[in-house]
Amino acid sequence: MKKPKTDEYNEFYQGYISQVGDQEVFGFLERNIEEYVVYIKSQEDTRLSYSYAPEKWTLSQVLGHISDVERVMAYRILRFSRKDKTEIPGFDQDHYVENGFFDSSRQSYIKEIEALRSANLELIRNLRDEQLSYTGIADGNLFTVRALIYILAGHMSHHLNVLKKRY
Repeated sequence: MKKPKTDEYNEFYQGYISQVGDQEVFGFLERNIEEYVVYIKSQEDTRLSYSYAPEKWTLSQVLGHISDVERVMAYRILRFSRKDKTEIPGFDQDHYVENGFFDSSRQSYIKEIEALRSANLELIRNLRDEQLSYTGIADGNLFTVRALIYILAGHMSHHLNVLKKRY
């Protein structure tokens, strides 16, 4: 799958797409879930409530946020790949985190993200080439299915980098 062009997404998402770089996106999606699981397993349960600064999310909240975005992007991929032209509203990540009550165990976060990513990989693998260029509007912005796949991959990678540096 070719990397999306800049007219396939809002420039805000460039940082996520650049996380993938020139790597093959399917392999990237598989590797970053493995890296995520290794990271979570390396943390103590007591670290889940840790926040590196006041007003910053706890480790648990970051993990919950990653799962939320995995779901949101997969939903967008599904809708747009089916040529659903209904505009999708955005979502407020802070509101989701605030109301997510993220207090699961490390094992629960692992099981959840592995199930989500596994299902999403199957969805993506079964898309036809022409579906990758289908478009839709989310949060007032145009996206191709291809761009959403790259954003999905890059989002997790971005947060893994933050977790490793700050948590």
